[in-house]
Amino acid sequence: MTKQKPKILSLFSGCGGLDLGFIKEGFEVVWANDNFHEACETYKRNFGNHIYEGSITDVDFNNTPNCDVITGGFPCQDFSMIWKRGGLGTDRGNLYKHFVRAVGTKQPKVFVAENVKGLLTVNKGQAIKQIVKDFQNVTPLGYRIYVNLFNFAHYGAPQLRERVLIIGVRNDLNYEFNKPKPTHNESTYVTAGQALKDVEKAPHNNEHINIMKRTKKIISLIPEGGNFTSIPKDSPYYVKGMISHVYRRLDRNKPSKTIIAGGGGGTWGYHFEEPRPLTNRERARLFGFPDDFVFEGTIAQVRKQIGNAVPPVGVREVAKELMKLFNDDYKKIESSYLKPLSGDVLKYVRLELEEQLPLLPSL
Repeated sequence: MTKQKPKILSLFSGCGGLDLGFIKEGFEVVWANDNFHEACETYKRNFGNHIYEGSITDVDFNNTPNCDVITGGFPCQDFSMIWKRGGLGTDRGNLYKHFVRAVGTKQPKVFVAENVKGLLTVNKGQAIKQIVKDFQNVTPLGYRIYVNLFNFAHYGAPQLRERVLIIGVRNDLNYEFNKPKPTHNESTYVTAGQALKDVEKAPHNNEHINIMKRTKKIISLIPEGGNFTSIPKDSPYYVKGMISHVYRRLDRNKPSKTIIAGGGGGTWGYHFEEPRPLTNRERARLFGFPDDFVFEGTIAQVRKQIGNAVPPVGVREVAKELMKLFNDDYKKIESSYLKPLSGDVLKYVRLELEEQLPLLPSL
């Protein structure tokens, strides 16, 4: 008898990077949602028609399929350290509440919410405290919360990409989530050079973009692994006061630095050898997307989809750890030993948070 796959409800799905990682580890996505049209078209092409295109604010989760897991990366721009945004003081920053609403309606065994590292410190730490509290107090059972910071290069992605994963486990379950041990370190990282090997043979999303002569000259002045700060100060091409992403070139012997979804001139990411921006297929390789994963939309729209994605290769270890719950392959923990809040978050917020947010009793 074939064991039934754990079913996922996917929110803020984008092009499906997080979903792909879980699917590779034996989960099944039964319903997904996003409001970015081209991302939904990409999702349909690669996964199927179970994605609903529209605002999550309009979704009645009573009308969605039953699920065991809810996943999603609620919008992160308002928590980003790069762009210095307003956190929970914005409409987009409060979209996580619809994730909470979904959890309250569906009562999954676990949920996985992804966001940027800045979530841990934005609003002087008040944002993460409020988000944790809201998830903990979902009725009737509540959830234990595990908040950890992951550098996906430590899990096989050819990119130094730090992201926060908020994992909730329903209080009536005696399963304790353990952050997976890294599979890679500085001596075994998957490098940009390895990731881009033979990429020119990839048939999809590999278009080169036009580059101005001035930009080409600027890139030629920057060594492999450098950025705008490498331009000599006496050069007519010298620029200052930029973020570190500007005119950043890959180092073929290291993982890529974080690939971003948008930004103006100089933020596209540049090849380590050729003085040109990366193609979208090269970006996708740096996330661990396979070459047969085809993106829909213009070059800029595809860039946005990739830059907002979770590296599917990087999240597989998390999916593998959570699968233990569904395979009943884990050490049962006495409820009195299970903490209401655990993980790297305790390095960023005051320990009093653990005391302020008591574990709700199991029914």
